[in-house]
Amino acid sequence: MRRRLLLVVAIGAAWTVLIGARFYQLQVVRYDHYAGKAERQQQRVVTLDPPRGTIYDAKGRELAVSVQVDSAYAVPPEIDDPEEVARALAKVVPELDAAKLVRQLSRDREFIWVARKLDPPVAAAVRKLDLPGIYFLPESKRYYPMRELAAQVLGYVGTDNQGLAGLEALYDDVIAGKPGKRTVLRDARHRTVVSPELSLAEPEPGQDLHLTLDAAVQHIVERELAKAVLERGATRGMAVFLDPWTGGVVAMASYPGFDPNRFNDFPASRRRNRAIMDIYEPGSTFKIITAAAALESGLVKADDVFDCEMGGVVVFGKRIRDHKPFGRLTFAEVLAKSSNVGVIKTALILGDERIEKTVRGFGFGTPTGIDLPGEESGIVHSLKHPRQKAYVSFGQGISVTALQLTAAIAAVANEGTLLKPHVVAAVGRAKKYPQPPVVGRPMAPEAARELRRLLEGVVTGGTGKAAGVPGYHVAGKTGTAQIPVAGGYSHSGYLPSFVGFAPAGRPVIVGLVAVAEPKGFAYHGGQVAAPVFGAVARQVLLYLGVRPERDPLVRWPGQILIASLPEPAPPTTPEPDEILSDGDDVVIEDVPGPSSTAPAAGGRSHAPF
Repeated sequence: MRRRLLLVVAIGAAWTVLIGARFYQLQVVRYDHYAGKAERQQQRVVTLDPPRGTIYDAKGRELAVSVQVDSAYAVPPEIDDPEEVARALAKVVPELDAAKLVRQLSRDREFIWVARKLDPPVAAAVRKLDLPGIYFLPESKRYYPMRELAAQVLGYVGTDNQGLAGLEALYDDVIAGKPGKRTVLRDARHRTVVSPELSLAEPEPGQDLHLTLDAAVQHIVERELAKAVLERGATRGMAVFLDPWTGGVVAMASYPGFDPNRFNDFPASRRRNRAIMDIYEPGSTFKIITAAAALESGLVKADDVFDCEMGGVVVFGKRIRDHKPFGRLTFAEVLAKSSNVGVIKTALILGDERIEKTVRGFGFGTPTGIDLPGEESGIVHSLKHPRQKAYVSFGQGISVTALQLTAAIAAVANEGTLLKPHVVAAVGRAKKYPQPPVVGRPMAPEAARELRRLLEGVVTGGTGKAAGVPGYHVAGKTGTAQIPVAGGYSHSGYLPSFVGFAPAGRPVIVGLVAVAEPKGFAYHGGQVAAPVFGAVARQVLLYLGVRPERDPLVRWPGQILIASLPEPAPPTTPEPDEILSDGDDVVIEDVPGPSSTAPAAGGRSHAPF
């Protein structure tokens, strides 16, 4: 009996030791392991997107902001009927895939996102369903209060808070901020608890961007560009306007555009920033560069006379014609009337090196370096062959972007300094460019001033009359480029454009307008693009408070608000004789037999074509 009692006591003692040892192992030796496991079952650390920095225009207007919205998530173990919950959610959240959500809710997981960054009405509808296992967390969402305005410049942001285009993509590291961490806890009754005490780290907002873009000017440009594209039955349009003294972009537009708040609803072609991504042959607007080379060289003066041979000249077996026959013209008239023959003869006087040096000096063939993604460099071929040099002199056989050409003409406007275009003026409180970013000086100030005077003549008495603004001196150049197609150039597709600046004597704005493939009889740059430039310039000069310089036909109202800007006058269609004198069309024909020669300016001769 005593032995049996001792055996029971021994077994009990051993059992007690074993239980104690097990408790020691669980609560001491493996405490960290089981505590971590319990924490993983009870808690979930969720990454929360930080508020992105605000993007402001030049006047402090908000172009892109971050707002707090609700994101819905689910705790699958709390959901008894995943199919019913998924069907109910899909009815109020349009983009939700019910079948996919059913599969996610059926998994053995403690947390899944249901729908991120819901618009307030949608979030309210989900809350109203009061579904078991569905909860909410606050997150930051990008919002563009001016919707389509400057959309291709600003870009847009994906659901994961990553910039996907435009400034949002290029400056993503700066404006994205640092994500936060939030702990979600399940209590003993399997209820989800979100408490401030559980937060590990709050999101850190990103830095702000301050732009050179002016929303008022951008609005004017977009409105006038859209009007022209729609009225002319064109396929698309683009425009760029710069401050010629700083290189800052004050407006950059592509039409048709899109709303970055719902960018997925639009095709990629509408999200494309055509002003920097599309290259095109500039046509007669490029005659400004040929004129710059001529005046800079000193070999050609404004009053030198050219025999334009009544509208045609042969260059290595190709007859190149003006749209209207011209006889003897001064160089100033060659530019004003946009004579191809006169410009070709000018280029041949200058020689290969001068032309190519000027073209490269104005930045063609290389990106401008603007702080926007996706910029094209354009195409510049060797100009050693006389025919290639002749073509380039009037804007064929060379490809540019709208921004490149605008920046080059800005160098003429500011008396010879090529500046680097930029959109961002400051990041946070740090100014990006304390001084205007100088790229080079392709022209002497004296030559640039003379060219400005000649370009004013294009508007007052040449092909650019429709760009004029009552009370102001305006300078510029028209262009009507044929659109290249397989095997040559289209005979029905044109890209009319106008590039210019105002006021001509002390420019405050320089810009380019191009409208692709207008329909109907009016397709020249002087008919389609010049009126748009004139309408924009008139409103912008008034908005900026630039007083009229001469014989103002309208009362100067001082610095006005965008809401009170007068509607532009409807563009007028030139009479037939004006259309013929536009001079931007180029007709190239094959000519058999030897090439011809012709006298140049002032009776000087040059090598055979």
